[in-house]
Amino acid sequence: MKNRIESRLQSLQPQFLEVLNESHRHNVPVGSESHFKVTIVSAVFDDKPLVARHRLINATLTNEIIHSIHALALHTFTPAEWQKRHDATRTSPPCLGGSAAE
Repeated sequence: MKNRIESRLQSLQPQFLEVLNESHRHNVPVGSESHFKVTIVSAVFDDKPLVARHRLINATLTNEIIHSIHALALHTFTPAEWQKRHDATRTSPPCLGGSAAE
């Protein structure tokens, strides 16, 4: 699934793309591919608000979201925004357990 997400997002001509499978951090079977974090930097996002960026990615990954992905964390940046962050990605918070606490 990770490779499929990366391949599909190439259509956005990313300058930086990182797709992390974070399923192991959640209450899912070992080897699951259901929880992902995407960090993407693209000039396509210039002059687009955050919601429009996320909608663009969701439209690009519609089939994957419908059939395979349970959670998708999106971190979208223009090249200028990325440079201001010193090319740093965000750390995901720990899973709060979901149904594991039940």
